[in-house]
Amino acid sequence: MIKSTFERGAGVLCHISSLPGKYGIGSLGSEAYAFVDFLVRAKAKYWQILPLVQTGYGDSPYQSVCCNSGNPYFIDLEKLFCEGLLDEEELKDAEMPGGKVDYGQLYRRRYETLRRAYARFNIKDEQFVKFVESGLFDDYALFMSLKSIYGGTFRDWPAAYKFRHKAVLDEFRRNVYKGEYCFWQFLQFEFFRQWKELKAYANANGVRLIGDLPLYMASDSSDVWAHPELFLLDEDLEPVSVAGVPPDYFSATGQLWGNPLYDWQKMREQGYAWWTERIRRAYGLYDIIRLDHFRGFDRYYAIPNGSPTAEAGEWRQGPGAELFEAAERSLGKLEIIAEDLGIIDDGVIKLRSYTGFPGMKILLFAFDGDENNAYLPENIGKNSVTYSGTHDNATAFGFLNGMTESAFADFGRRLRAALRSEGVSYPFVTRRDAVRALIRCALATRSDICVIPVQDILGLDDSARMNVPGTSSGNWQFRLTEIPGRQQAAVFRAAVRAAGRL
Repeated sequence: MIKSTFERGAGVLCHISSLPGKYGIGSLGSEAYAFVDFLVRAKAKYWQILPLVQTGYGDSPYQSVCCNSGNPYFIDLEKLFCEGLLDEEELKDAEMPGGKVDYGQLYRRRYETLRRAYARFNIKDEQFVKFVESGLFDDYALFMSLKSIYGGTFRDWPAAYKFRHKAVLDEFRRNVYKGEYCFWQFLQFEFFRQWKELKAYANANGVRLIGDLPLYMASDSSDVWAHPELFLLDEDLEPVSVAGVPPDYFSATGQLWGNPLYDWQKMREQGYAWWTERIRRAYGLYDIIRLDHFRGFDRYYAIPNGSPTAEAGEWRQGPGAELFEAAERSLGKLEIIAEDLGIIDDGVIKLRSYTGFPGMKILLFAFDGDENNAYLPENIGKNSVTYSGTHDNATAFGFLNGMTESAFADFGRRLRAALRSEGVSYPFVTRRDAVRALIRCALATRSDICVIPVQDILGLDDSARMNVPGTSSGNWQFRLTEIPGRQQAAVFRAAVRAAGRL
């Protein structure tokens, strides 16, 4: 395969939902452009985000109703106002208190606002007609229209819809075309128009976008509904086995995700066309793709559907390099970061080595006293991406704040040794100072790319944590109160300069 090379540089991890603003959740509006400006001042070359997809039950960006969709919550309402689709009163009514995202309130209020905007939209607009006729979101628009009318999951719908009888679906589309069908198309049309403008602004200012591509599809999604032959389902379209991970550091009983598993043999027979198209569309959104749960492409964990925990699963063989070879033949060089965390064995290491994709190194996991720890800076090679932590970890300050005095003293000694090994002089005493030292250490590694969560740049505690793996509530809610200022940009810029990442 063609090996990717990345320009040495620094990046910041901050999801769109975490941006500040007046409307309850971050958007593609002025705050997103202001965040790009912060990245430019901070000399960050990369902005990493979580999946942009429309979320479903649980609000997780890793459980979407459509893997290629954009989240309607991220549509900038002020741009809709400027387009004449909302009036001043409606825009004012859409305002919500600051602080964490309240998804319940957002769900109840935002779609009402978006429907008002759609009521004024000209569905005969030439660009919109072209967008709809492309067919890219036909399955999604049908799926969401049926869900709006029948509720539940697609398995609860009348059989003709559940099993996608073509004549019945064609009639349904005609009947709801101007109402539900084009409303959902409109949301995607607006989202992608706004996203492409933001991406163009970032790229023009030297910032590349790293986007996240989840491995699995949500069980109740347009993807599974439209392509049941590509998943391991029974005759009633129920999953035979579901995804998850076995017991590990995060959970004594493992993690039961519940996503249906792919029929990799069927995927292979089709030349991995579905995956190739998915990756192609992802490159329309991002400059670099982070493949979540990369180990599942080597071997994946299958749990019998209905199991109460993930303990009873088994490992099965995944598609391996064939999938990436097929995608590369169609798309050319793949700029991909492999999320290779968790249970990693020789198979995963060999697959990552063959593809040439850089893996991830998490500095919070480095200082356990094991000199062979793969996350220790001295053991990190060039073809990798180093993080202080990820969206699944405690914030750096939260992690350190949870330590006893003795544990923090041990951590401090090991961090100081790592700083010396990287040629960095950065004295620290307090835990807040240690966060800044950890960032300096991460930036000094040999990794081509180093990404720091915005929470760590700001030294925030665990109240700013994005996600706790294995839990189903209280996640994905973190928001900035304001865009980091010039002083914070200057501090980060100095660290980037000291690490030779300008």
